[in-house]
Amino acid sequence: MNPTPTTTQNGSADKLGARFDGKGVNFALFSAHAEKVELCLFSDDGKTELQRIPLPAKTGDIFHGYIPDMKPGQVYGYRVHGPQDPAQGHLFNPKKLLLDPYAEELVGMVHWNEQLTDATQDSAASMIKARVAKPLSGPKSKSPQINPQKRIVMEMHPKGISMTDPDVPEALRGTYAGLATPEAIAKLKEMRITSVELLPVMAKLADDRLENLNLANYWGYDTLAPFSPEPSYAHDKNDVRGEFRRMVDALHDAGIEVILDVVFNHTAEGPVTAPPLSYRGIDNASYYRLQPQDKSKYIDETGCGNTLDTANPAVRRMVLDSLRHWVETYGVDGFRFDLAPVLGRDPYAFDKNAAFFKEFAADPVLSTVKIAEPWDIGAGGYQLGNFPPDWQEWNDKFRDDVRRFWRGDADTTAALAARLSGSSKEFDKDGRKPQASINMITCHDGFTLHDVVSYNGKHNMNNGEQNRDGNNNNNSSNYGIEGKTDNVAVNAHRERQKRNMLATLFLAQGTPMILAGDEHGNTQNGNNNTYCQDNEIGWVNKDTIDDNGKKLKSFTQKLIEFRENHPALNAGKFLHGQKPANGADPDISWHAPAGKKMADLDWQGDCFAMMLNEDIIAAPQAADKGQRLMAVFNKSAKPVSFHLPKAQGAQGLWQRQIDSGTPDMDASTAPKYKDGQVVEIAPHSVTVFVRKPAP
Repeated sequence: MNPTPTTTQNGSADKLGARFDGKGVNFALFSAHAEKVELCLFSDDGKTELQRIPLPAKTGDIFHGYIPDMKPGQVYGYRVHGPQDPAQGHLFNPKKLLLDPYAEELVGMVHWNEQLTDATQDSAASMIKARVAKPLSGPKSKSPQINPQKRIVMEMHPKGISMTDPDVPEALRGTYAGLATPEAIAKLKEMRITSVELLPVMAKLADDRLENLNLANYWGYDTLAPFSPEPSYAHDKNDVRGEFRRMVDALHDAGIEVILDVVFNHTAEGPVTAPPLSYRGIDNASYYRLQPQDKSKYIDETGCGNTLDTANPAVRRMVLDSLRHWVETYGVDGFRFDLAPVLGRDPYAFDKNAAFFKEFAADPVLSTVKIAEPWDIGAGGYQLGNFPPDWQEWNDKFRDDVRRFWRGDADTTAALAARLSGSSKEFDKDGRKPQASINMITCHDGFTLHDVVSYNGKHNMNNGEQNRDGNNNNNSSNYGIEGKTDNVAVNAHRERQKRNMLATLFLAQGTPMILAGDEHGNTQNGNNNTYCQDNEIGWVNKDTIDDNGKKLKSFTQKLIEFRENHPALNAGKFLHGQKPANGADPDISWHAPAGKKMADLDWQGDCFAMMLNEDIIAAPQAADKGQRLMAVFNKSAKPVSFHLPKAQGAQGLWQRQIDSGTPDMDASTAPKYKDGQVVEIAPHSVTVFVRKPAP
């Protein structure tokens, strides 16, 4: 415990939060409308309030003070005085202890009781507190600096990825240390994953409604402390920050970059009627978007009760300070922004030239991976393809069009071709490249790949919302039987459809993202909204992988290796089918089963091929040697006789390399075919041929 302070100096407003400089601690807190800020010091366990110290100085809108001789470890919170004027958006109440938004370490937890919810009662005993953090020391690993054209992303939950992994030491399962083990990293390397995208790791709020249902805030999209790693994911609760950084270091040492899913569209405080925990009590009118005609109410463009006002410079500063903190302190390589259009509402309509995007782009520390979830629930909230040029975006059109095509929906061939070629309609502008599209079939939000082919509808009763939650439009099919079955034919068809969708993902231009567990058939038993399932439903099941799962994993590895070996699948520019001046085949072309280019009526069919001129894509000015790659997509229930195209340039031979109908096929011994020769394409299959110059 720190000694009771005897003196308080003015300190500095330069940096917000609690900063130890080796001799004492500087405290600084933003509030544009507060009248007084009290720093409250607590015992080491956070249970006893020891002293209240008014911050003695104010520079602009920042209250600050410096306490000499104070050391890291001091537990603290704030009480903020100001007007109680809901009509103007002011909700100050010094009876409520508030968490420092810049807290790097936490003590205790939020206890949902009357002390917290009753405005007349002191909330200190029920509130989580901050602890002054000791600066982390020691070198950080270097970022792997993954080439965007080589990036293979795996989205995963930092806990769920290892909770049932029999190869990870039991004590470390579900922790940062567990993901850092050689056993866990070896699995990522085996899959050739270059980038892990972690669901939120910033400290989250325990949800009282879910606790009453014996459920949990599993996904963690209610961020409470955006500068602190979530303590519950640490094996060593006394060194949460150090363990997190060691995890990043271990992944970097393996050549894997770390991308964090971050939530800056709303906070954990919920609707305006919920108790103040931090921002609401510090300066409600600055941090949140308020209704212009009635500032006692929030604008809710997130569905979470509130919306952070990133049009406010102070709020932008907090967000950017947080992002810099994760880069500079932990070595994080990039961020995926939840409901990202909120960040560009300046103040109401989305604008890709909004102040947040400009300041982000101008920050040299934040020359990181930037991925947007390009939709929110506000007016004009769907912004796929409209983010700044250096951003990547989750492409839900890719997900939907792939699922619909393989489900057998009519008139989906042209849509699939658009996705295979990089979704150029959405992304080919402002100098963007195909990698701007984050292609996915699944993500944490929705069915797993196994469940896409096993369930017609969601099965979310375990969530306690009478199956009302979760998306009703999943573009899925159970192929005759809902859920788990012993029917051999149904299971065989499901396995083939999984292979088809995975093949489509890795054969498409753009950046492929796979959901952890899809590679071996992980299921959530039809639950498409496992946000509250911190159990076997939400975890990746690694201790029950059957033979089908092992085969699917092997096929997925084959697809990723094939993609690595064929740079034409990772083109650095959009392919538009333009014929080069030397008369060679265009960079990309589309072919009907008769071997000719697709005519209008062919786009209504069930089978088509994408042909890539690998020579032209790799070196547009070089000679055309006849190197081609052709992927045939057949959603029909019947085999199709396909005429191999007659390629321009040198004579060559085609060889089957991948066949989702025969996943364990040995490509090296596959027969070779001449131009124009007819080959049989299996029903419901993806077949890939490579043409090389004839000897």
